Amino acid sequence: MRIVSIADRGLVRLIPATYHKPPSLRGLVDSDHEMAVLAEIEGLTSARLRAERGRNLHVDRRELAWSRRKNDLQIYGQSHINAAFTYTRAGGNRFNDESRGAWYCSWNLLTSVAEVAFHRTRELGFIGIYRDTARYVELLADFIGDYPDITDEPGHRALHPDPAIGYAEGQVFAKGLQRDGHRGLIYGSVRQPGERCLVAFEPSAIQNVRPGASWELRWEGTADYTLCGV
Repeated sequence: MRIVSIADRGLVRLIPATYHKPPSLRGLVDSDHEMAVLAEIEGLTSARLRAERGRNLHVDRRELAWSRRKNDLQIYGQSHINAAFTYTRAGGNRFNDESRGAWYCSWNLLTSVAEVAFHRTRELGFIGIYRDTARYVELLADFIGDYPDITDEPGHRALHPDPAIGYAEGQVFAKGLQRDGHRGLIYGSVRQPGERCLVAFEPSAIQNVRPGASWELRWEGTADYTLCGV
């Protein structure tokens, strides 16, 4: 493992388009006051909102993205950053367990597509039906600083293609890096060999989040997918 310095712009994270839309509850109410009441109810089960209120044992609310003053202009991407660290999946991902999330991204779109498409295809395989359409939105972010880099170690156990092996190894490895004070990790893409990915362990590592293009992935009967602009 080596330490590299980066000052790179526009790394690509893909999120499902449903998470990028205006609040779905807005059409159910007639006023901002009623919307506030519904938002409060929704917040009782929102992992992000619970964390922002200090009710997450694994994410300190002081780590999250905030406006410095109540009346400051809301900066795009704050809720997306916070959601990345407060919403998790059972068993976690390659470099985070299910107690705390992380921000995964790459240096180019097709690498990010390959990563998300692998998981979607795997889920379709579980049900044996390769017919689906999924829309994703790019979140672009900048990163500056010194990061551990294992791109020259393709045989690293954390990069094993089988999630049952790679995820367990990667989660232990990531916890060690965090104990040593590292804010993230650069690693070789498992699904797009030869390309690089970055995982940020801390919200403060992510800068200047802005929206990018929208894309649609389609499965039409096989495990192969097509990518289309939206």
